[in-house]
Order: sequence, then C-alpha cells, then structure tokens
Amino acid sequence: MQKQSSRAGLARKEGRPWDARGWGSIAALFLMVFVCLGFCSSNKSIYLAAITEALDIKRSLFSISDSCRFVTTAIVNLFFGTLVGKFGTKKMIAAGFGALIVSSLLYAYAEHIYIFYLGGMFLGLGLSWTTTTMVGCVVHRRWPEHSGKIMGIVLAANGIGAAVATQIVSPIIYQEGNPFGYRDAYRLVAVILAVAAVLVLALFREKGAPEGAAAKHRPRRASTQWEGLEHGEIFKKPYFYFAAIGVFLTGMVLQGVSGISAAHMRDVGLDPAYVAIVVSVHSLTLTGFKFLSGVMHDRFGLRISIIISEAAAVLAIFLLAVLTNSAAGKAMAMTYAVLASLALPLETIMLPLITGDLFGNRSYDKMLGIMVSVNTAGYAVGAPLTNWSYDAMGSYKPMLLVLCGVILVVTVVFQLVLNAAEREKRLQTKLVQRDDAGRSKRAADAELS
Repeated sequence: MQKQSSRAGLARKEGRPWDARGWGSIAALFLMVFVCLGFCSSNKSIYLAAITEALDIKRSLFSISDSCRFVTTAIVNLFFGTLVGKFGTKKMIAAGFGALIVSSLLYAYAEHIYIFYLGGMFLGLGLSWTTTTMVGCVVHRRWPEHSGKIMGIVLAANGIGAAVATQIVSPIIYQEGNPFGYRDAYRLVAVILAVAAVLVLALFREKGAPEGAAAKHRPRRASTQWEGLEHGEIFKKPYFYFAAIGVFLTGMVLQGVSGISAAHMRDVGLDPAYVAIVVSVHSLTLTGFKFLSGVMHDRFGLRISIIISEAAAVLAIFLLAVLTNSAAGKAMAMTYAVLASLALPLETIMLPLITGDLFGNRSYDKMLGIMVSVNTAGYAVGAPLTNWSYDAMGSYKPMLLVLCGVILVVTVVFQLVLNAAEREKRLQTKLVQRDDAGRSKRAADAELS
C-alpha cells in the first residue's frame, strides 16, 4: 500500500498524464478543442451560402471575415508568450471562450457586412487562446515526455467535433421556410460554448513552472528537453528564419490546397457524391493521423516525423494535380484524402513539437506564439493564391504542380534547420558542462583552502 502511494506521489511530481488531475486536464483540453474548433472553425463553410443568400451579400465580400480572423490570429499569437506569462493559461482560456461567444452572437444578429468582419476578429482572438497554441503550451509545460501522444489525443477532437457539429447545426441552418436559420444555429453555438467553458474551467488545473524555470527540473531524455536560448538570442540565429519560412510556406501550401481540393475534383468531372465521400474519408483519417503523428514523434523523433508528413504532402498534391475523371482518377482522389490527412498535422500538432525541438524550453511560449503566427500568415496567403491561379489560367493544375515543388523544397529546408538546431544543442550542452566543471573546481578549491 505504501509502495502504491509513493508511486502515485511520483506520478504527481513528474506531471504524468495518468494521475487523476492530469486526466482531468487532458479531458478539459479535449473538450475545449472539440467545441471550439468543431463548432466555430471546421464547419464554418456550411454557413456561407445561407448567410450570403439571406442578406444578399457577395461571397467574395463575406470571405473577408475569414481574412479578419487569420490576421487577428497572426497578430495576437505574436504576444502569446507575454500574455500567458502575465495572466496564466486558465485566465487566457476563459478569455478565449468569452471571445468565441461574442463572435457567435455577432454573427447571429449581424445585419451589415462590417459586423461579420468584427465577428471574424473575435473568432481569431478566441481560437488563438483555445486551440493549437494553448494546447501546445499546456502540454509542453506539464507532460514534456509524452507531448506528442497527448497532443495527438487532444487535437484529434477537432475532427470528431466537426463531424458532430455538422450534424447538429446543418439542419438548423437550412430549416425549411426560414432563410435566417443560421441565426438560430449561432445562438445555439453560443450556448454550447458557455456550457463547455464552465466544464473546461472546472476540470482544468493550471500547473507548470513559469517560462524558463521548467527546464531546470526536466529530464533530458527526449530531444525536446533542452534549456534552449533566450528569444532575443534565437532571433540572431539564421536557422530561426529558415524555420519560419518553412512554417509559413507549409501553412500557405496546405491551406491553399485543402481549400480548393473538392472544387478541383468536381472541375475534372468527378461525381459530386463521390467527392463528398472523399471529403468524409479525409475528415475521419485526419482524426486518426493526428494521434499517429504524436506517437510517431515520441517514438522516432522530429526528423523522421517531418520527412513522413512532408513526403505525404508532396505525393498528395501531385496526385490531386494529375487526377482525371476515370476509375484511376477516383482511386487517386481517395489516396489523396488519406495522404493529405497525414500531411495536415504539420500545421497543427507538429508546430508545438517543432518549436520545442528547435528552440528549447526557456523561450518556448514566446516562440510557439511566433511560429503559429507565421503559420497563420501562410493561411492568409494560400487561399487567395490558389484561387487567383484559377482565375488566371482556368485550372488549379498548374498552381498545384508549383506548390508540389514548393513543399519538396521545404522538406529539404527543414532537414537543414534540424541540423543547425542539433549543432546549437551540442554547443549549449558543452557550455553548460564547462560551467558546471568550473563551479565544481572552484568549490573544491574553496573547500581545500
């Protein structure tokens, strides 16, 4: 009995996920992602036709609300580390839920296009504090040895939440005889967010050393467990800028391609019903691959994980570019759905893992906010770029082939960045060892004297 008690105490001390408090916080994070991404982000396209038809708004003008969202997210994440350091994760999560509720109510009662733009800003604000960046921050602080698996579990809630949310809100949005059904849907979402906020904040336990301090007590077994540099020093390292460019281009390519994939399949002549099946398979496999990506990182490390995901992205985009309306084309479309699901974790679960491996613990929160911000800026560029290419050339195929080449170059760049980061780790380790040896010698000399 005493042995079991000491083992439980050790689990609490090391912040293992399987103690009671740990599982409560993991459940809170899962519910947060399930509701916030599932009901507020993943199914947003369902509202498009209903809102623009009911209010007689051009779709191109309404889509600017998404630009407002991405720009807000990019700006806010630049200050993520500072805000978390000042207010803590729990207060930030509460503020994020508040912003999402405001966004839903603005969408529900908006009569003018500018109110939708304001709603987009609150949406970007809320998602910044309740999704990938926040999950990465909490998991890295509390369970660094299991960060990949836990983030995989938590972020898999996105796909499940989207599937559930679609079944709930779609019938409400398109209820017969009510062109403003979307307003009822947004009001319901606001209520669901309020209930979820209460549950999440009740389950969540804020724990973890402040930025930089955690590194002093964490073991160094995994590649992510190194103290790292101050963020000011990181900005002087060339590999930071190459990493940022790689993250930007990855976000640009993956978002740009995923946004037009279904339209491209229909353009080449595939049956809309079959395209819908492809999209469903993509959503389901994405849920599983997010978890798999986390396990893969913990088992094989960042380098292998990136190579596998980037290779999947290259092959997926190439297949999408060359598919035709044929039996082979249908098989290629389904293969694209699976491979794209393996690639997309590069812009979600992999971002916190990349940040930890490249920059260490000392400035983790600040650097995670910056990397997510850079990635989100890529989102804002990707969709207009791919749609511009269609307007200019009458087909997505030329741009898809270009983007396939871009992601191939990014794969090589990431390997060079990882090499530079490994050299920096070895250098910092030698400096720490030298300082420790110097302190030991001085202590010994003092004891002798």
